[in-house]
Amino acid sequence: MKLPGPKAEKILERDRKFISPSYPRTYPAVIEKGSGMYVWDVDGNRFIDFCAGIAVNATGYCHPEVVNAIKEQAERLIHISGTDFYYKEQVDLAEKLAIIVPGGPNRRAFLTNSGAEAIEAAMKLARWATKRTYFISFYHSFHGRTYGAMSLSASKSLHHAGFAPLLPGIVHVPFPYCYRCPWGMTHPDCDFVCVKYIEDVVFAHDVPPEEVAAMFAEPIIGEGGYIPAPPGYFQRLKQLLDKYEILFAVDEIQTGMGRTGKMFAIEHWGVIPDIVAIAKGIASGLPLGAMVARRSLMEWPPGAHANTFGGNPIACRVALVTIKLLEEGLIDNAAKMGKYMLDKLREMQNEFDFIGDVRGIGLMIGVEIVRDRKAKEKDINLRNRIVYRAFEEGLLILGAGENVIRFSPPLVITQKEADEGLDIFYSVLKEVSKGR
Repeated sequence: MKLPGPKAEKILERDRKFISPSYPRTYPAVIEKGSGMYVWDVDGNRFIDFCAGIAVNATGYCHPEVVNAIKEQAERLIHISGTDFYYKEQVDLAEKLAIIVPGGPNRRAFLTNSGAEAIEAAMKLARWATKRTYFISFYHSFHGRTYGAMSLSASKSLHHAGFAPLLPGIVHVPFPYCYRCPWGMTHPDCDFVCVKYIEDVVFAHDVPPEEVAAMFAEPIIGEGGYIPAPPGYFQRLKQLLDKYEILFAVDEIQTGMGRTGKMFAIEHWGVIPDIVAIAKGIASGLPLGAMVARRSLMEWPPGAHANTFGGNPIACRVALVTIKLLEEGLIDNAAKMGKYMLDKLREMQNEFDFIGDVRGIGLMIGVEIVRDRKAKEKDINLRNRIVYRAFEEGLLILGAGENVIRFSPPLVITQKEADEGLDIFYSVLKEVSKGR
């Protein structure tokens, strides 16, 4: 297929005139419709989607139960604002979230429009509840693009460039990126030196632990490179946080809602967070997020925090349908198909020496592209070539971090569909390997 096609080219020309150039688009995909695992562009070209609208379309495109819920709710109530009024859909969803979030049901929820807004709410609640000032976050982390969320993030310096001063009171520490350990050690022999660093260096020299309100963590680094924390890490970290009564705030925006084969990724470590931020896959593509916290923390008074559109009735109704579909089989499918795809990608790793690492849990898999497997030198250009060529061959994938390719398909994926996309990916790898 020749891309972009003539209809797409006309839309791209208008886009260049009227849309902010700040969107980090990777290739000229002008999408018109979708169904299940597939999308079609305005010229009729079909693509199999292995990124799910950036881990959003958990139930695939236009799932019939989702579409029916949208239609039914739109005919009854589209908006009334949960800031000033009560409605059943908002309460139904908050109650369900309180039950499914680790540590429930003794939880309360604040509903938002997005993941970044959920993080902002979590930051405000942590400071309000603890009366402490500081936050700790990880290098490679990404929590959103609003000022607080952006200040917590340390995925790319580009995200901060030109926007200083950022929110004060945030300290970043190394994530347990085992493939590129800053200490040159290996797990589990390292005995979690990265956790010891927080106590021995950060608390000793940067910020007193008694002034830290919360530590924010993605169980699996998302935008920064699809990097899972190793087994045992969060158990050790939680012990340290509990020692100093520091809240543990987990960012499940990309990792949550079944993507890793459990409802929330932190469940793989068996740790109970104090605060959880949710978005992306929660409502099958409708804009919705949530900040869920222990009830004893969320005792702030009326007017302390609110919004206009958070917890929109249609989005809440769709979220409940989405959770039902997840519980009825999509979470199990994510675990099953994630293992299948991980095994297939590791077979490719054995064949192509520019694949340095294949990692992931469930349907959240990262493939790290390198120039030299021994030196682990990042090959950003090759990663970008692979992603673009896959697009030209009918497969939608995206990068993460500097040199990683992410695989986060809809949770409805079947083995046949997985093979279709992986066959395209393999053919692209064979092609680019000849030109190295």
